[in-house]
Amino acid sequence: MNQILNDKVYRVAVYARLSKEDVAKDRDNGKEKEVGTSESIANQLDLIHDFLSARMDLEFVDNFIDDGYSGVDFQRPAFLRLLRAIEAGKVDCIVVKDLSRFGRNYIEARRYLEQKFPEKNIRFIAINDAYDSLAKSQSDSLIIPFRNLINDASSRDASIRIRSHLQTKRLKGDFVSPFVVYGYCKDKTDRHRIVIDDYAAGIVRDIFAWKLEGLSQQRIADRLNEKGVLSPMDYKQHCGMNFKSGFQINSKSSWTAVTIGRMLKNEIYTGVLVQGKKSSPNHKIKRLTVKPESEWVRIENNHDPIITAEIFTAVNSVLKQDIRIAPHMETAYLFSGLLFCSDCHRNLVRNGVKQKGREYAYYLCVSHKNDKSCTSHRISDTKLEDVVLLVLRRHIANLMNMEEMLEYVNTLPVKRDELRQTDRLITQKVEEIERYNRLKTRLHESLAKLKAEYSELWETKGSHDWVEQFKKHKDITELTRPVAVTLIEQIIVHQDKRIEVAFKYQGKYERILEYIVNIQAAQPIQADCNGRSGRNAKSALLLDHAAGEVV
Repeated sequence: MNQILNDKVYRVAVYARLSKEDVAKDRDNGKEKEVGTSESIANQLDLIHDFLSARMDLEFVDNFIDDGYSGVDFQRPAFLRLLRAIEAGKVDCIVVKDLSRFGRNYIEARRYLEQKFPEKNIRFIAINDAYDSLAKSQSDSLIIPFRNLINDASSRDASIRIRSHLQTKRLKGDFVSPFVVYGYCKDKTDRHRIVIDDYAAGIVRDIFAWKLEGLSQQRIADRLNEKGVLSPMDYKQHCGMNFKSGFQINSKSSWTAVTIGRMLKNEIYTGVLVQGKKSSPNHKIKRLTVKPESEWVRIENNHDPIITAEIFTAVNSVLKQDIRIAPHMETAYLFSGLLFCSDCHRNLVRNGVKQKGREYAYYLCVSHKNDKSCTSHRISDTKLEDVVLLVLRRHIANLMNMEEMLEYVNTLPVKRDELRQTDRLITQKVEEIERYNRLKTRLHESLAKLKAEYSELWETKGSHDWVEQFKKHKDITELTRPVAVTLIEQIIVHQDKRIEVAFKYQGKYERILEYIVNIQAAQPIQADCNGRSGRNAKSALLLDHAAGEVV
């Protein structure tokens, strides 16, 4: 660029910018620095200041640097500060390395170069583009808009490439977010993998355990604050992460009920990685919107879990229930959210009374309590607890008998014959699909049903994780809140004080029992010396309770 001979000395604002896309590009090339200003910014500043040192008509005033900001958006902090300096009359010239560093939004860049800067008598210099607004030629009026258009298109293409690159990583199970959820940290050898943070994971386990015990989200938050446990935000900063939130007001943040609620609903703690929930419409609009759940990327068994799937399911079942904790209580009552009236199907609520200096408690239908629109269904809490504990122990015994029966029927030849027969039927249906295209939809449905039956037959072989959840309580002597919400779906109380208990996984339990009975009906069973079939007797006993335990 030829030196301009002019008596006026311009006060120069040096502007440099580096986008996140540039950082990602440098990172892939192994050039990203750990700390400090990026090398690209430093190179921009060196080039500009070398240029200024040879110009007598340009006097340096200040550097304005936007490191990590996209060129399509002009709401950048350093650029806005530059505009304020112009308004204050502190600078009247802007120097950049090239037009792409100034901006990549064609419309906005052209508006500043052709309208806003000339209105303020601001001189604009782009060194590598050999552009100086003080000495622009007629050809510049054609070339500069064209270059801005190219920069805009380049930004769009870069955005498309980056979106595609990130989606590929998500589908591979790579962790692509800059910060990891509380309880995990990035693997030191692979920043796209997450590993358990032992200290924070212990806090997460406590939070889930306290919720199962019946604590509210607010009480859990209060307990953590009372113990002096650092909030997720403060913990990240304590670990040296450059993490900031626009919601933080105080220098030290606290645990809140909202934070606890989000953690309790986050599947990541079970080893499931869900990414791509939000996205912006295009590279020029930075506002994020929530995508349909069908477009989320969900990877099972992606990393080590902190919480078992069973505990996570139980906690989220509790979160859906309408549970209120009494003012003088820290946790919910044993059966809160589990008791229902057999007639109006509404909750049963707990009442306490004092008689002769002793306190008694009972449950009754909320409809009866409110407006007498239903009968009371009244039952004492001690009787209810005793009955439910008895029924639970019986159900666990049934499950253990069921496993014994499964081990037996899995040895029967009829099972292998049924599998082979189902396999032949699948082959026939596939051939029919090939021959009859017009009947394709109906045949596909039939094929899917057969495959489901085939899979269900194989499911009866081997261990069942859900059974283990019950078996580990086989020696239970006391009913606790965590056990109740983990193993019991609901308890229905009848007016005649009959109690019906529906356990978790009831559907699976019934299907397996039905399968056992069907197999035994087709298979001769050797009777004992008294003419009784022990295994048939067991299956009959099991089926008595298949629809739910009733006492």
